[in-house]
Amino acid sequence: MEIKPIGHIRTAFPTKFGLPRQSGLCKSIMATLVFEPEYRIPEALRGLEKYSHVWIIWGFSENKQDSFSPTVRPPRLGGNTRMGVFATRSSFRPNSLALSCLKLEKIEKTDTLGCVLHLSGADMMDNTPVYDIKPYLPHIDCVKDALGGFSTEIEDYTKEVIIPEELRRKIDPSLIICLEEALGQDPRPSYIEDKDRIYGFYFDKYEIKFMVDGKILTVVEICEK
Repeated sequence: MEIKPIGHIRTAFPTKFGLPRQSGLCKSIMATLVFEPEYRIPEALRGLEKYSHVWIIWGFSENKQDSFSPTVRPPRLGGNTRMGVFATRSSFRPNSLALSCLKLEKIEKTDTLGCVLHLSGADMMDNTPVYDIKPYLPHIDCVKDALGGFSTEIEDYTKEVIIPEELRRKIDPSLIICLEEALGQDPRPSYIEDKDRIYGFYFDKYEIKFMVDGKILTVVEICEK
């Protein structure tokens, strides 16, 4: 079966580093789904406005792998423990497909791009290909007594985020909450603990640099690209 993108995601994250590891972890991270010209047909979205959330099937477009590995090393398990690939949400899979549940904020009809979807809780980098959209059905998709496997047993890696006032003034105020949420999830691999190391990633038109000491993450520099 051959599949092709029906559209692409637009977000403030041009690279993978800095993104939350799962959808819904950072509810303020916004994304826009722009459809390919052949799918910019309003009738294809008829009825979708009645749903609050959608499933997005998308591709790990930046992953390059030549062979299949039956096990992977989840970063949140320290980077050394191997688990079966099908027991994880690792991006290194036989088929580089991903699934995210996002909140549908609104459907906007534009003059140049047709109808676009505004979504929140995104975990995708800019220009991510989208292959399909399905409505989230709360009476079916929400399983209240489901088990979460090892994902419910791992340490809480969230950090307290400190952005000095002089650095806050350098960034668009509308992006502050989104940035704080992303940083609070601690983008670093969990097996790295170096309080003197400076990490960095790109966010919107900015380069964000930070350090981590225990449970405190401090932004040390914000530069415009």
